[in-house]
Amino acid sequence: MRVPNPKAHPHHESGRVLISPTGEIDVATVHSLRTALAQCLHDGVRTIDVDLSAVTFCDGRCLGVLLASWWRITAAGGTLRLHHPPPVLLRMIDITRSGFLLGDRPAPTLPAALGGVL
Repeated sequence: MRVPNPKAHPHHESGRVLISPTGEIDVATVHSLRTALAQCLHDGVRTIDVDLSAVTFCDGRCLGVLLASWWRITAAGGTLRLHHPPPVLLRMIDITRSGFLLGDRPAPTLPAALGGVL
């Protein structure tokens, strides 16, 4: 998978960036996505859009990175939104009820996400 360097893309004054990974996101490549998302947050970007239209395959590790990044970004007052996820990722999102990544469901509160247990 190739993830463009977020620093290579000009950040709008609003602090928004688009990341567009290509190819497969799996155990061998997911670190690139994790690094790109973390770099955006480190650089002060608080609105991150991830266009997955060029992703040909992804596994559960991809969803794990996206969810972990979503928690960090929203905790910092930002938003992470997925666009054009492949069907397999849509299925994982549906099963895990994490549609808030797509903006079509309300985001859970932390206690609700943990089943009400703190």
